[in-house]
Amino acid sequence: MRLIFLHGLPGVGKLTVARELARLTDYKLFHNHLAVDLVGSVFEFGTKAFVELREMIWLAMFRRAAEEHLDGLIFTFAYDGTVRSSFIEETQRAVELVGGKVFYVELRCSAEELEKRIVETSRREYGKLNSVSQFRALQDAGAFVGPGIPAGGLELDTTGISATATAKEIFRWLGMGQHEEDSTGISS
Repeated sequence: MRLIFLHGLPGVGKLTVARELARLTDYKLFHNHLAVDLVGSVFEFGTKAFVELREMIWLAMFRRAAEEHLDGLIFTFAYDGTVRSSFIEETQRAVELVGGKVFYVELRCSAEELEKRIVETSRREYGKLNSVSQFRALQDAGAFVGPGIPAGGLELDTTGISATATAKEIFRWLGMGQHEEDSTGISS
């Protein structure tokens, strides 16, 4: 199984790109907020119970998907100071123990673009951060410190690039073959 681990700051387009990538690959999409919302319905964000249960759900899903030999799973992950330092190592172990591989893809965009995206109404669907002032305060407080993602992954700037084009870049990077040119003239 391939675990495509899309990561980056809130608002860079992870879920939008993940949906497009899922369409291209037929991989299942397991986005961050499915576990966050589930656990957050009972436990306060950042509490010990929240952190432990959220990560237990993430890791159990990765492990089971690998054990069931899914072709691939796409996971979206936003930097968050409550994520335990062992999470990335545990993710790799859960997938690799049954012959899978983790592919890290970091999405970025300019600060100006990020602030435009943060306030988009679509972010409210999953209770995502949607306040520029709150984002700035959290960023200044160091809340978005990466959990030690291994080097060698793909890094993409999504500023001014569509989710479809970004997903196609990831698709190519994964070596998943060539698609015919689509109606926009963009080949994948």
